[in-house]
Amino acid sequence: MKRIKQIDIKRALAMAGTFNFLCSCARACLLPFLTLYFRQLGLTPAMTGIVMGTKHFVTLVWSPAASLLSKHYNKRRAVICGSVMFSAAAALLFLLIPHTDVHAWTCNASDPHVGPTQNPSDKLLVNITEPVTSHPKPHVSQSLVTHLPDADTKAPVITNETSPHHHHHHHHNHTTDSPLLYVSQKNESKVLESSSSSLATPVRNKRSELKSEQPTGEKKDESSLGFLGSLKAMDTQHQLFFLILIIVCVWEVASAPLEWNVDDGLYEYLDFADASDRYSSTRVWGVLGAACGVGGTGLLVSQLTCLIAAQTSRSVVHFYCYASLAFLVLPLAMSLPLYLNKKRDRTSGLLKALQLVRGSPQAVLCVFTTLLVGVANSAIDNFLLWQMQDRGSSELHMGLSLALALLSQAAFPLMAGRVFRLLGPRRMLAVGAASLGLQCFYYSFLWGAWAALPAQVLSCFSSGALWWAVKLQCEDIATPGAERSVRRVYKSLSIHLGSALGSLAGGFVAQSIGLTWMFRGLAMVLMVWCVCLPLLQWKAPHHRRINYSRLLAADASEASDSESEQERDWLDKAMENDKSNNNSGRRVNH
Repeated sequence: MKRIKQIDIKRALAMAGTFNFLCSCARACLLPFLTLYFRQLGLTPAMTGIVMGTKHFVTLVWSPAASLLSKHYNKRRAVICGSVMFSAAAALLFLLIPHTDVHAWTCNASDPHVGPTQNPSDKLLVNITEPVTSHPKPHVSQSLVTHLPDADTKAPVITNETSPHHHHHHHHNHTTDSPLLYVSQKNESKVLESSSSSLATPVRNKRSELKSEQPTGEKKDESSLGFLGSLKAMDTQHQLFFLILIIVCVWEVASAPLEWNVDDGLYEYLDFADASDRYSSTRVWGVLGAACGVGGTGLLVSQLTCLIAAQTSRSVVHFYCYASLAFLVLPLAMSLPLYLNKKRDRTSGLLKALQLVRGSPQAVLCVFTTLLVGVANSAIDNFLLWQMQDRGSSELHMGLSLALALLSQAAFPLMAGRVFRLLGPRRMLAVGAASLGLQCFYYSFLWGAWAALPAQVLSCFSSGALWWAVKLQCEDIATPGAERSVRRVYKSLSIHLGSALGSLAGGFVAQSIGLTWMFRGLAMVLMVWCVCLPLLQWKAPHHRRINYSRLLAADASEASDSESEQERDWLDKAMENDKSNNNSGRRVNH
């Protein structure tokens, strides 16, 4: 006889909450700071947007596909453990990428007026890779020249005497492998233009001579290599871009299957024990874990010295924290209580959810709102820390600001009842989008290291209230058993599709008009949509679908109440008959 395994609901909920906490903590140690690392390596905003957009596109396609394949072959636990292990290993591949000096972070702990991170756009670094000895020296104003080199010395260092940080930049110049030409963009752009062009002329001529003297056999070999040969012919920045793009794709392919497989396995396990309604209580632990991860890592990195070891930036701590927590999660992933419900068809559930969303005008408006919010959130996630870094913020300021936003989001359920009675689901959706627009507008006016902190409190509405309204919308249109599929459609459209489009568009916009005007443009678009949304909601018909699961539960409770009342009536009658029989027996005896 087959032994029936007993289901421990409390243990399953505890393990689910712990797993969500640790996984969210691991991701928050690295993902919010990843674009800053790309900036340090030398990627432009457009390149960063392409990399992050590709990451979201891979997740959008691969997450459902991997979930279906793991369920079909009954390999959920193997996929979960492999995803945890290989994602940690893939993240460490970033540490093999060589650093460039284009956007290197500088650190000046002795000067209280200079933050640990400086704006790379404030100083332009021109790398002179070959010594210039035969070309005549350019004419430079004496007020800007620190010293002019002789034939045996290095290239000149052109500085601005009015700048208060000359000693720091001059010291950093001696730590690099090649001489650097530092020029303030505001005051000496013309001097840099004339000097750098004259200094770089013999360098270009020499390189062209070397390329012309290159044997034709080597050129044929490079062209025969195809993509590798084209990479070899690119400049350093584009080689770095394609290398990062490949590593990000590998990393996302490894980490994308984790969320859906864990979510489906735990939900079906609790659903088998008729406790699936309690699974939603474990999601708050993920938000709290993310707050602890981003705040703790920012505090840890800010306390370290600029260089942990020779030629090693302290930003590598983010990757080590991610990998350490991922390997800590691995034993827990091996013991998760999972269940495979073969009767539940995920493909038909998603298709049915799409049909339900398309058939409701109110749901379509909610989809456009969440898609627009996803676009704005991706731009904030990718480039807010760039804006904060330009205003002198360190990793401590960034980590605590992001942690406050997550804590505000987690606190919204405490006030959800009052907000719902005051606004209703329709107005709550518009208020959430408007709060995000106010945040974007505020980010365009940052003036100091801690300036972003007050705006993070609005995440209580821009994220918490908005997704609460989406949850109510899902309950309105969903049929029994389709609530999770409808909610997953909204999250996929917002978090992944919207984020992918927002990353691509935000990168090109930020590179063309700057971060400040990018945030102002996002704020304007969100505000215009918030004005139009109530009018569209008023004109669109509102078809509220009957929630049959709640109706059946209510019928069951009413049936149980009627049965208990009937039993109570029968018992009362039996007691009365017994009393009457006892009284008649006493009379006969007398």
